[in-house]
This record gives sequence, structure tokens and C-alpha cells, in this order.
Amino acid sequence: MSVDLRQFYKPLAIAVALGFLYFTVVVKLGNDWWHDENYSHGLLIPFVIGFILWQERERFLQPESRPATWWLGAVGIGASMLALWAGTAGAELFVQRASLVLMLASIVIYFFGFRLLRVAAVPLMLLALAIPIPQIIFNRVAFPLQLFASRCAVAAMSFFSIPVLRQGNVIELMPLGATQPKKLAVVEACSGIRSLMTLVTLAMIYAYFTRPQSGNKAYGVMRFLILVLAAVPIAILTNALRVSGTGVLARYYGTGIADGFFHSFSGWVVYIVAAALLLVTGWSMDRVARLWNKPVSQIPSQSATHPLNEVRLYS
Repeated sequence: MSVDLRQFYKPLAIAVALGFLYFTVVVKLGNDWWHDENYSHGLLIPFVIGFILWQERERFLQPESRPATWWLGAVGIGASMLALWAGTAGAELFVQRASLVLMLASIVIYFFGFRLLRVAAVPLMLLALAIPIPQIIFNRVAFPLQLFASRCAVAAMSFFSIPVLRQGNVIELMPLGATQPKKLAVVEACSGIRSLMTLVTLAMIYAYFTRPQSGNKAYGVMRFLILVLAAVPIAILTNALRVSGTGVLARYYGTGIADGFFHSFSGWVVYIVAAALLLVTGWSMDRVARLWNKPVSQIPSQSATHPLNEVRLYS
């Protein structure tokens, strides 16, 4: 049995070209994943993407004629190369990395059309979520989350009749046994943006691998969107709960409880709780969907079992 090596020429040539264009970009991105704790989940993204593409490999290997929308892919390839040049010239890493996502999507459109772009949509979105956003945007998101978490902590402490004063993201309280007030700062690491980025990524992976294999496609899309969107309030609220608990405990055990082992341990516990809430959300949606789509013949009828519900006709 002979193997047509020509079918490997195009993928190999494309891989070599992409490696030549984006080698430096990928190396710097991997370095950020390794050192930036906010995006450390990016280290697992290539393996998840590789597994998804391996599962869908037969759909990409099917010989097809050039799609009618190939020109859109060509335009996208040109735009991504222009973005790569602009990002390199301006030393803007985010533009360079965004051009990589646009390039991959354009290549899929050029060779396979929009039909297989839907298959590659989740891997592309996972890659996009693993790209660090510009610092100015990061700060615009993180600081409001810090203020929200500090407000929740003050509300929780006031509920327990703990005297507290808040100045921005800094909480001032008097621990028991202390002779002077102590300050508890809700810093960027406590804003919850780290768990937010990770939980949204986890929600997307969970929604993809637990998607319904058959049935209503509209429900599958709706389920995917709801799970991804639900990850945002779940991450924010659970982080606020963590900061609130830390503030209450600081009253009785001192502000040192906000550092060290308890700080790291509470972060893991809260993230596990957030992941569990996400799983419960998906399970509840599937449960409701199964009950909604259950045939009428499978629903027990009371009139068929209860003698008082029988109707008899007499002549």
C-alpha cells in the first residue's frame, strides 16, 4: 500500500512558514506563561488544543476542493502578516500574539472554509484566552475587582459588628489584642482576575468535552455560552467570599493570616469551590434539558394508575 506523500507537503510547508514567522513570538509567550502567575494556565493550553485537533483529525484530512470563501482567508493572512509587522515595529507583544490567532483562523478559512472553522473555534478561543492582555487593560479590570472585593469584606465585617474603615482597596481594622490599627490591603493578586482567567478557560474546556453529541445543536451552543458566561460571576463572587473571610479572621487572629500558608490554601479551596459551582451549573442544565426533552409516553400518567381517575360510561 503506497502512501501519497503529497498530502503532507502543504501541512509541512505551512508549519515551517509559521515557525519562521512566529518563532520569537511563541518563545516569548511561553516565557510569560512560565513566569506570570496570572497566565500560568497557558502551559496546559497547547496540550488541550493538540488533543482536540487529534480528535478531529479525520475532518481535516478529508480531501476537499478549495472553498468559495478562500479569498477571505487570503485577506486574513495578509492582515495577520501586517499586524505582525506592526507589532514587531512597535514592540507591542499583544498585537504580535493576536496576529498568530488571526493567522491560524485565516489558514483554516483558506483551505477548509467556515465549516471547519467551527471545529477549530474552541482551540482558537483557548489560545486567545492564554494571551496576556495589555497592562493598561489589565489594570482597568483588576482595580475595580479589588474595590469590589474590599467592599464585600467591609460588608461582611460590619455584619459581624467588627469596626472597620475602608480607604479604596485598603481596609483598616483593630485586631483583638492589638494596641494600634492594622491595615489589610486587597492587592492585585487578591483581585480575583487570576481565578477569573483560569475559570473561564476551564469553563470553555468543560463545555466542549461535555457537549451533547447528538440532539439539538442550538442547545449545545447555548449551553457553551452560558457556562462560559457563568464562570465570570462565579469567579468574582467566590474571590470576594475569600477576601471577606480573610478580613473577618484578621479581626481575631491578626492581619498576618492574610499571608503565608492560609493565603495560598484559601486560594486553592476557593478555586475548587468555584470549579464545583461550574460543574453543578452544567449538570443542572443537562438535567433540565433531559426532563424537557423526555417523551410524553415516558411520563407516568395518574389516570392510568389511580382508580378514582377512571371514567366509565353507562348506557
